[in-house]
Amino acid sequence: FQAEDEIAAIGAAIGAAYGGSLAVTGTSGPGLALKSESIGLAFMLELPLVVLNIQRGGPSTGLPTKTEQADLFMAMYGRSGESPVPVLAAAHPADAFETAFEACRIAIEHMTPVILLSDGYINNGAVPWRIPNPDELPEIHPNFATEKDAETGEFLPYKRDNNGVRKWAIPGTPGLMHHLGGLEKEHETGRVSYDPENHHIMVNARQQKVQAIAESLPGLEIILGSAEGDVLVLGWGSTYGVIQSVVNHMYAQGHKIGHVHLRHIVPLPANTKEVLSRFRKIIIPEINNGQLARYIQAETLLPVISYTLIKGRPIFEEELMTFIAKHLDS
Repeated sequence: FQAEDEIAAIGAAIGAAYGGSLAVTGTSGPGLALKSESIGLAFMLELPLVVLNIQRGGPSTGLPTKTEQADLFMAMYGRSGESPVPVLAAAHPADAFETAFEACRIAIEHMTPVILLSDGYINNGAVPWRIPNPDELPEIHPNFATEKDAETGEFLPYKRDNNGVRKWAIPGTPGLMHHLGGLEKEHETGRVSYDPENHHIMVNARQQKVQAIAESLPGLEIILGSAEGDVLVLGWGSTYGVIQSVVNHMYAQGHKIGHVHLRHIVPLPANTKEVLSRFRKIIIPEINNGQLARYIQAETLLPVISYTLIKGRPIFEEELMTFIAKHLDS
């Protein structure tokens, strides 16, 4: 439904998640800023929520009808406190369904808000796409609570499984009344707690739960070109098409060049550094000032080469090919 503002929209979605529903809310960059406090609330509550951010030129009202990839850092870090949330990105219009489905799976199975990044180029694009058979889609397994804890005889809303995930208690389920809110919670019981040792435990538990998602992710793969060699072009989001075109052309010319595209950005697939290490140079094209490049360099400690263009339009094939050719020649 159309809420009166961004904050009301995400508030309604959090209420839906509390009630046991698949909760999704959509926006663009400025709206993600307005939703940031509520994303922090969903993170603290540990409720499943998917937030779609269809990026466009900024800051502020910027370029409302033009494309950009400059909200990555806001998606990753734009909340108060230690509040990491999974971040995914769709590569092209035909990829949007699978990426959204995966975002919903992670949100529900790991009890966390998830941010899915798209942009104006993808959102306004169109390709032939076969509607999948629902029976062939992978199952999503919600961790609903059905009974009290066998050891204590009470319901412990923040008792975690081996993946650090708490159970999802639907309001009205007999015997499962519990405390829920934005204040810090006591380990397992969920009662409000200002104890410093408990806060340290809970901050680390929420962090480790998000990091553990990496264990359920498919490994990163070279999707085009050489499996190792001189240049790896690493992309995310709508740079997919131009990278495919350029790598395909240069690989056909005999260059040892490959293409990797990230769907899962936070957390990264477990084998990310191993795949990237097979190449002498890593080039990362982005429609921002090098946000993914800085993130990859920090996470892997590998040197990367950033190619950026921020003109409210996609990167053109000739521009990227000219840039990569210089580094192949060197």
